[in-house]
Amino acid sequence: MNAQHHDTSVLPSPSGWRARLGQYWRLTRNHKPIGSLLLLWPTWWALWLASGGVPSWWLLFVFTAGVWLTRSAGCIINDYADRWLDPHVERTQDRPLATGAISGRGALTLFAVLMLIAFGLVLTLNWLTIGLSFVGLLLAASYPYLKRYTHLPQVYLGMSFGWGIPMAFAAVQNTVPALGWLLFCANILWSTAYDTWYAMVDRDDDIKVGSKSTAILFGDLDLVIQGILYALMLVAMVLVGRQAGMGMYYWIGLAIAVFLVVYEFYIARDRARGPCFHAFLHNNWVGLAVFAGIVVDYALRPAG
Repeated sequence: MNAQHHDTSVLPSPSGWRARLGQYWRLTRNHKPIGSLLLLWPTWWALWLASGGVPSWWLLFVFTAGVWLTRSAGCIINDYADRWLDPHVERTQDRPLATGAISGRGALTLFAVLMLIAFGLVLTLNWLTIGLSFVGLLLAASYPYLKRYTHLPQVYLGMSFGWGIPMAFAAVQNTVPALGWLLFCANILWSTAYDTWYAMVDRDDDIKVGSKSTAILFGDLDLVIQGILYALMLVAMVLVGRQAGMGMYYWIGLAIAVFLVVYEFYIARDRARGPCFHAFLHNNWVGLAVFAGIVVDYALRPAG
């Protein structure tokens, strides 16, 4: 009887494994897909524009999977960099690295695995795209540390989130034309604007712990500068549409995006935390409206 007895107390229970996997799921922010969507829309804009409306299935898979992998990895390195800050911020104090539910070593290991898988997908593409991927890695890995040294980490986020744009053009056309860089600049403006809504949620906490952001830099002029950023983004998207020869449906999608942006300012007019966060989330619909306009415009063009 004794020989058959096993002490199971040292073995992780199924519920323990599930709980640990749940912590890693939260670390990669997959329970909050908004970040992946905000990264996905401009990447898809670029794929459709670069390919004239018909991207290959393989490129669509590589870039869609790449968005998920790099966004998950970006969340990990962001939380690793902020593990000193997150316990002091109301919105982030229960994150796995902040609570100690996941170790720093475990987080960095998962970061490396996700980036290696993403790089493996990029290796199926041309050399220009492979080369550009190294810049993307540098942007993703260094972004979280910017908030310690500059009030403009949101601008750097726009560069990081938009790097899929030149990569998509490179993968399709083996070059990055002026249209690709114009779209990239439009995304930097958009990302800076919507991430400032996000930063406005944390502004009071960030000031207390010495973290920096555009929300702190803009101060009482935050809504004014937000308006300028969104206006410049929309002007850039008008130039994109003209340069790409887009038709009526693209302009309808862009017009819908304008109304959606105006609504964001209406709901966040008092700068309260909840409405500012809602305004940030609302940008998913802005990205979708532009994407739908691009897709429908190409799909309904006359043959030939």
